[in-house]
Amino acid sequence: MEQKSEVIYGKNPVTELLKSKAGVDTVFISESLNPSVQNYYTALAKECGAVVKRVHPMKLKSLCQSENHQGIAAYASTVEYVTIGQILEAAQRKGEAPFIVICDGIEDPHNLGAIMRSAYLMGAHGIIIPKRGGVSVTGVVHKTSAGASMHLPVCKVSNIAQAVRILKEQNIFVYAADFSPVPLYKQNLTGSIALVVGSEGKGVQPLVKSLCDGIVTIPMCNEHSAVDSYNASVAAGIIMYEISRQRSL
Repeated sequence: MEQKSEVIYGKNPVTELLKSKAGVDTVFISESLNPSVQNYYTALAKECGAVVKRVHPMKLKSLCQSENHQGIAAYASTVEYVTIGQILEAAQRKGEAPFIVICDGIEDPHNLGAIMRSAYLMGAHGIIIPKRGGVSVTGVVHKTSAGASMHLPVCKVSNIAQAVRILKEQNIFVYAADFSPVPLYKQNLTGSIALVVGSEGKGVQPLVKSLCDGIVTIPMCNEHSAVDSYNASVAAGIIMYEISRQRSL
């Protein structure tokens, strides 16, 4: 497994990190926070054996490279990339058919974080991202995911097309989010399934799309307007909801 050190910031992500006890090293608490809030995070940090440092808000801004730190940050080794096999094993342990999300070139960390948040809440067993051509799990991703990135297994692969081939060999039906005359709700999205979400501008790579078993499309009311598509994370969230809904029937 590959592990990286990240600065995690924001109340929800840091809370989830501390509760998971995932190798937390140092917790930074803004001096401007309410004393009761400071005490809460101090107690959580001590349970993890982490060092607590109270710092000026400007120090936190510099550390996080963002003003949206909410007065709390942590420095920890938090990302352990898993294998595809480990994601499948996680589904097997739960006694569930695998549900995997594949991000094919998502470059905006806010989109990746939002996709991870939806994937976790919709019951996905893991997410696959590329080693190159897409964003990794960064502090911004952690923040946007609201802590979901602490719980959702992430696999980083050299080749998305090969990852699709591996999943198909395991009898997992792979769908690409793209344009199709058949609307989303008319597709059978039950059973073992993987969803490929393409990059913000180009969508799913042609080779990857050609390997998929089907295409899922979200109907649009104003198809001929200047707004011609959904945001990547919004589209992923809508599709994942329909997958989750059908799987629960």
